[in-house]
Amino acid sequence: MTSPESGAIVLVGPMGAGKTSIGRRVARDLGVGFSDTDKIVVRDHGPIPQIFVEHGEAHFRELEHHAVTEALRAGGVVALGGGAILDARTRSLLASHRVVLLTVSPQTVAGRLHGDDRPLLAGDDALERWHRIWTERRPLYDSVADVTFDTSRGPLSRVVDAVTAWARGTVAPSTSPTTAVSSRSSKESS
Repeated sequence: MTSPESGAIVLVGPMGAGKTSIGRRVARDLGVGFSDTDKIVVRDHGPIPQIFVEHGEAHFRELEHHAVTEALRAGGVVALGGGAILDARTRSLLASHRVVLLTVSPQTVAGRLHGDDRPLLAGDDALERWHRIWTERRPLYDSVADVTFDTSRGPLSRVVDAVTAWARGTVAPSTSPTTAVSSRSSKESS
């Protein structure tokens, strides 16, 4: 495992898991910078739904990879868009960083995504599409993650505290009820 002081702390996970909200607060607690790769794409190229409509998902994923590269170079805490791990180059970049997988139950995410404009969830039955995407991507998330925290229950501050403690190396991940440790060996072999 990388030392707690090396590399960025990268938050990955499905849409609606709280990566941006938690990431901002963890960065503040640690006294480091925060980057959100979706916000970098929007800053440089405009609204994500518009990119999908005008140029397609493949073009968006290329822009997203460049945003991930920029954010990782800056360090601190980085929240990745839910599909960023689809790019093998991005997964390779994550090997030298500390990666936190944030999970969330379908029941919880239903309330978080209500009225959302995410292109991959557009149309009828957004929750069914979210579940399908989560199921398809789960093995990739697991392959890059050092630790997993569930955001389904309780205040997000509890998850923020647990992630911050893990990042500082002040608590073993297995002592938190919201945590499961992922195998580093599976991460290193990807």
